[in-house]
Amino acid sequence: MTRKSGGASRSTIRDVALRAGVSASTVSRVLGGAYPVSSATRTRVMRAVRDLDYVADARAKAVAGVGTPTLAFVLEDITGPSFAHMAHGVEREATRLGHLCLVCSTEGDVQHELDFVEMMRAQRAAAVILVGGSADTPEYRERTRRMADSLASAGSRLVLCGRPPLGPGAPVTVIEYDNEGGAYALVAHVLAQGHRRILFLGGKPDHTTALGRERGYLAAHRARGVDADPALLLHGDFTRDSGHRLMRQALAAELEFTAVVAATDMVAAGALTALHEAGLNVPGDVSLAGYDDIPFARDLHPALTTVHVPYEELGRLAVRTALGRTAETRAEHLLLGTHVVVRDSVRAVE
Repeated sequence: MTRKSGGASRSTIRDVALRAGVSASTVSRVLGGAYPVSSATRTRVMRAVRDLDYVADARAKAVAGVGTPTLAFVLEDITGPSFAHMAHGVEREATRLGHLCLVCSTEGDVQHELDFVEMMRAQRAAAVILVGGSADTPEYRERTRRMADSLASAGSRLVLCGRPPLGPGAPVTVIEYDNEGGAYALVAHVLAQGHRRILFLGGKPDHTTALGRERGYLAAHRARGVDADPALLLHGDFTRDSGHRLMRQALAAELEFTAVVAATDMVAAGALTALHEAGLNVPGDVSLAGYDDIPFARDLHPALTTVHVPYEELGRLAVRTALGRTAETRAEHLLLGTHVVVRDSVRAVE
């Protein structure tokens, strides 16, 4: 027996084998469930496990490729509402399929992401799901391609969920939603209400999700024959504080606009507060729309017009697709739809 940190003895696999009258490898087979053993042998081993209060070393089981199969969900910010809903979908589907789900929040640290993915490869995780936009640079593609090849060599699978694809031949699954199309449809709806000067509160200029939504904003203007004023495109991030700050900047600069389209519902919430603080009524004085359709969007006053993204289904689909493929499966690309949810925050120009 080995000694626990508190001084009490802890049974080992050899103790279990001695009590059950079998070899240590037979105990490992019984506990791992990966090899057939007779019912009598299984009964003796499990009785010994209970008698000795034996607990298997989860790290050793992972390295050995036995025990509960694992998949990993890697995201930049676990506090983001949209990411939380995607994580919920991943966890529920993983549980349904008998997998343990590990979540890693990187806070945008590339090295942290690389280290975690390597740890998952060493532990033979069934799949690693990377979530959220990124800067689509050659460095990103090279780094992510190495991740994909490394995981595939260990029998695992890399899933890019809302991230830029890597091009042909990479052993990855790419699952996206119609990001640009959703923004196009939303801005087209606002334009159809007679608005011609629409303030856009966007994200980081090099972030692929933010860029897609900005492209949709511009494409909708072109389709309507309306010139989009570059002065009305402001950049920040996807947070409530960014929306509040950008909205105050726009008001202080006395920019002319009749409607605001925010890159996320969180940005829209911050903008709404700033408009209220300035004594402006939504939608009486200024119309406002968001993106994501997170649950609180319907509880804002007024209820927010936005774009619905099926985040939970994205998470579920990422798990189902990854676990249904082998490491030899090459590039695969799936696209989910989005749609505009019309509520009370956009009014027609009179």
